[in-house]
Amino acid sequence: MKKIVEELKQLVALKKTTNVGDVVLIAAKEPKMLFYAYVNEVERDSSRKDEWWHVHLTLLSVPLQKITWTLRSEQMSGQEIFTMGGEERFLQAVDFGEKQAVPLNAGKKISMLKRVK
Repeated sequence: MKKIVEELKQLVALKKTTNVGDVVLIAAKEPKMLFYAYVNEVERDSSRKDEWWHVHLTLLSVPLQKITWTLRSEQMSGQEIFTMGGEERFLQAVDFGEKQAVPLNAGKKISMLKRVK
């Protein structure tokens, strides 16, 4: 998963924080999936002593799907890879204000990720 995240960070400009209204990139190792989601709401999980958050997301798929993940700050800001159901996951907000790190016509091969033209 670490390698996948490194490759993603070369291809997509990502933010250091995640806020309501952001679009996040989510990667899963097994099954191999990459998708985007919209952050609807972030609320503190008051049942825990540490900083945990209920992150309400809408998966940008057809049909749209609403999910809620309970994550720590480091997990919802891309600083830490986490597991769900024993499978590794990664989540980080996309920065639409910056240019992408790799031009679309760079022709660079990525081991797991494939460009669709």
